[in-house]
Amino acid sequence: MSERNAATGRAGVPEGLERALVAEVSLAARVRNLAVGLAGGGAAALVAVLWATEPQSLPLRTRLAFAGLIAVGLAWAAFASWTLTRKRPLYARDRVLAGRIALAAAAATAGAGTALAVLRGTPVEALVTAVTGLALVAAAWIALRRARARHRALLLLRDALRQETP
Repeated sequence: MSERNAATGRAGVPEGLERALVAEVSLAARVRNLAVGLAGGGAAALVAVLWATEPQSLPLRTRLAFAGLIAVGLAWAAFASWTLTRKRPLYARDRVLAGRIALAAAAATAGAGTALAVLRGTPVEALVTAVTGLALVAAAWIALRRARARHRALLLLRDALRQETP
């Protein structure tokens, strides 16, 4: 059964909205979410194994960095699990959640990286790190804004089509 046929049987979803949501529930979107989950979970597992097999205790900042990397990886794995287990259209809520995760990870990375560069590097290194971090945060923020706009547009379309449907 194709994604289109599977979506057609959904109660309460007008036909015009179905067409708008096909990309949201397509096989490509599911494979992409699966890849995100495997990458996040695999990265978290790899860092956890690396941390657990260290012969001596690691410095505090290294432990904090490892914990942060594990948390980000687990967040992406949880995100993928959530998207893959939904049986209803998400109306781009998954994009909003992904944007929030990306913004949080980018902000934490930019803040920690800049703080370390200020403490341990030259002024040029600190500036380059801060500018790079700001670029990453800006990209994540733009992605989040676009996701929110897409979510609003799909909800408005859904509501408009439901009013038109007898």
